[in-house]
Amino acid sequence: MAKDKKTLTTAFGIPVPDDQNSLTAGERGPVLMQDVHLLEKLGHFDRERIPERVVHAKGAGAGGYFEVTADVTKYTKAKFLSEIGKRTEVFVRFSTVGGEKGSPDAARDPRGFAMKFYTEEGNYDLVGNNTPVFFIRDPLKFPDFIHTQKRHPATNCKDPEMFWDFLSLTPESIHQVTILFSDRGTPATFRNMNGYSSHTYKWYNAKGEYFWVQYHFKTDQGIKNLTREEAGKISGQDPDHATRDLFEAIKRGDYPSWTLEMQILTPEQAKDFRWDILDITKVWPHGEVPPIKIGKMVLNRNPVNYFAEVEQAAFSPGNLVPGIAASPDKMLQARLFSYHDTHIHRLGPNYHLLPVNAPKHAPENSYQRDGLMRFDANGADGPNYWPNSFGGPEPDPAAGEPPFELSGPARRSPYTHPNDDFVQAGNLYRKAMNDQDRKNLIGNIVDHLGGAQKRLQLRQTALFFKADPDYGRRVAEGLGLELAEVERLAGMTQEERAKATS
Repeated sequence: MAKDKKTLTTAFGIPVPDDQNSLTAGERGPVLMQDVHLLEKLGHFDRERIPERVVHAKGAGAGGYFEVTADVTKYTKAKFLSEIGKRTEVFVRFSTVGGEKGSPDAARDPRGFAMKFYTEEGNYDLVGNNTPVFFIRDPLKFPDFIHTQKRHPATNCKDPEMFWDFLSLTPESIHQVTILFSDRGTPATFRNMNGYSSHTYKWYNAKGEYFWVQYHFKTDQGIKNLTREEAGKISGQDPDHATRDLFEAIKRGDYPSWTLEMQILTPEQAKDFRWDILDITKVWPHGEVPPIKIGKMVLNRNPVNYFAEVEQAAFSPGNLVPGIAASPDKMLQARLFSYHDTHIHRLGPNYHLLPVNAPKHAPENSYQRDGLMRFDANGADGPNYWPNSFGGPEPDPAAGEPPFELSGPARRSPYTHPNDDFVQAGNLYRKAMNDQDRKNLIGNIVDHLGGAQKRLQLRQTALFFKADPDYGRRVAEGLGLELAEVERLAGMTQEERAKATS
């Protein structure tokens, strides 16, 4: 055999003599159980599909780098942000949220925007979306919310009634709903959308001073969206259009890039800030907190194998390097647990050893041992406990974050911040959208909300009216609802609206 040819083997390196014909008793069979090559192939085939993600199941990914373009050392001591011009390898995964793996890329849905930075201090994961806000601000509501975005338990079909029933009973969702049903709810491609941290994070410097920050990755390709009609057409013609677009753009050398802009508040500024910085349903208006440009992310490498890199990629907001820490945001706090937990379920307890997830520049030194698919040296003969006197790795107190004050009784507290949930949604409708944007928004809402019962239409339209009277009036007209009834419901409390339309 020529030197450049490879011999087909089993998973254990044993040469395979024939990969076209099963081992049988006679020409016509039956098949013999001693055909271990056949059994290995079938056994592996039966297990090729790992559990899909509960959310963000459909996605695409690529590798590249992040480059620092501004000095931010007065805000953070993170080494990968320590000097202008410094580059860090990244892997990024884009996704839809509610659909299954076979769902169309053009679905009206938020888009996941997850980034893994392979830093010299370990992996830093930033797990965000293409929208700066979210539907809810308390994690206790999250499983229920996602259930309403999935399939009805009886029909197994997407259901506008459970979709709008939940949202109309959750007024805090109005800001994200307005974004979702604008044309930004259907980005043209993954390259033509922004990415946001959504959550507030804490940066801290070498002096122990800390700051509250939010990340905005602004697409250098420009924002481009699909109309409802365009999205419907492309979903039928090419449901993988965005996945294909990303791969082909990188293949031809048209590398997509994003400029990172940061919003930064000192603790003193945050105390007097008009908006609750820990409320993921709110933005920090740029006029009040101007963003500063600090870096650029470029994607220039396609995955060699989709399953190995994209499907098995696992991002967790709990992967934070020194200089960056979590905030008390309730939603973020729950994600710190939930993401790691779901990865263990989906990929196994040693998912961090998979090449796409493994730290490349800061090898693991821990006392975690054993478990399914432990395929490294498993700590060899070193100690598996701490403290020890046998030279095992030691904690580094310098890696800790500076403290900040927390206080209050331990109880289930309703949201009491004086912010109005409807102000920012109304500002978005009035100030950020043009006439065509508003026309498309109303059409998208009427098209979807029209599939729900009238009582749900009334309840939800009252929320639109509270955000802006013109907003509610136009939705009411599109649905054929009585405006007087919408106005009456808009003047009620959430509980009164629910009873009035039950």
